[in-house]
Amino acid sequence: MDEERGRAAARGLRHAREIEGHLDWLDSFTGTALGVLSVASGIYTYLGVSTLLDDTGALSVFAAMAYSIAVSVGIFVFWSYMLRLLPAMHSAGSRIGLAASMALGSLAIVAMSSWLNAAALAGAAAVEQHLATTVQSYQGALERANTIAVSAQGLGRDVARVRSSFEDLGEQEASGGLSGFAGRGAVFRLLRQKSDELSALEAQIASQQPLLDAAFAEGNAILSRMRALTVEPGPVEARSVEFSEEAVRLAGVITTLRQLSVAPLVVRAASDLSASVVLPQLDGGDDAARSGQQATIDSVLTVLGQRAETLRRAAETVIAMPPPADTTYTPISAADAVILYARNFVPSWAGAIAIDLLPAVLVLIVAVAQAAMRSGREGVAVEERMTLAELRGALLALRDIEAAAPDGPLVREETGAEPPGDRPQPVEIARPAE
Repeated sequence: MDEERGRAAARGLRHAREIEGHLDWLDSFTGTALGVLSVASGIYTYLGVSTLLDDTGALSVFAAMAYSIAVSVGIFVFWSYMLRLLPAMHSAGSRIGLAASMALGSLAIVAMSSWLNAAALAGAAAVEQHLATTVQSYQGALERANTIAVSAQGLGRDVARVRSSFEDLGEQEASGGLSGFAGRGAVFRLLRQKSDELSALEAQIASQQPLLDAAFAEGNAILSRMRALTVEPGPVEARSVEFSEEAVRLAGVITTLRQLSVAPLVVRAASDLSASVVLPQLDGGDDAARSGQQATIDSVLTVLGQRAETLRRAAETVIAMPPPADTTYTPISAADAVILYARNFVPSWAGAIAIDLLPAVLVLIVAVAQAAMRSGREGVAVEERMTLAELRGALLALRDIEAAAPDGPLVREETGAEPPGDRPQPVEIARPAE
């Protein structure tokens, strides 16, 4: 049993020494690699900070460089601490404390560097995404405003139908089919009065159609120009300025389309149709004729009120349609655009975060390797861990100490007798178990 235990301890010790050799070799360039990662992150941070600064003078350049250098130094120092200290911790409490510190430091690095790195990697594309999204919003608003205006133009057919009904009633009255008295008397003049009002309203509605078509065509032309600006080559900042100008023009076109809706006009005309009636003087030759005219006029007024109510409800239905959403183009920086449209740039975000947090993987690797080393050395006496070079060095050091001692050699026999002469006595040194 003791022999098997000794062989297991020897294997563990050899494994620990092998890992230690690998770590010594890896440690020779780990600092350089960490410095390269820190500098690379600082460069991208500088590019990201530059997008946030409005001024392009020397002071802004110096400020961006100072920030990026601070980020590089902070990343290098932080991960150097973690690489050295976290793997060396033995107790669970100390490991948990340093792991929590590493998590907090990682969040700080993401907050001060990673999002700026993402802005440098995908900032221009994110701004173009913002332009494209704004174009879609404006297109929806333009189409909605045009739909409402076209629906309002459809009220012209309702007006024409009511006008036609009054004209037909007028023709019937002229032939004596309503009041029983042929001619163009009071009833005819009342019907003619309302049909003329409706004809004027119908003509006014028809006159809006060319304006409506022209405004919608202009809006589509502006939209085409805005779409072209989102994909044109060149700096996105210059395109954003022109895009903003086109957005202002398109907002004006949308407002014009909303104003061209004739639905409010039809509502007012329908109210006036029944409320403002100029009753003609009854011109019947006798009381019976005048009584017939009055009865017919009362019937016409009833029908007039019904037609006016129908027109009013149709116009109010158009007015009740949801208006186009208020769309306003707001220029944003590349860094803000990357955050706003983060879900569309996941690979860029992943790369920006990875370049800052990749050393965390190295910390975990070293921690696992150090734990394996401690496990291999566990239960092995100190003298058994010594290599041949360490034994030779210890022997030489011991002889130097004996030679420098004022009272002679320090090594004595177990009996307490002085060793003879100046000859050094043999020292029993345990041989490491194989």
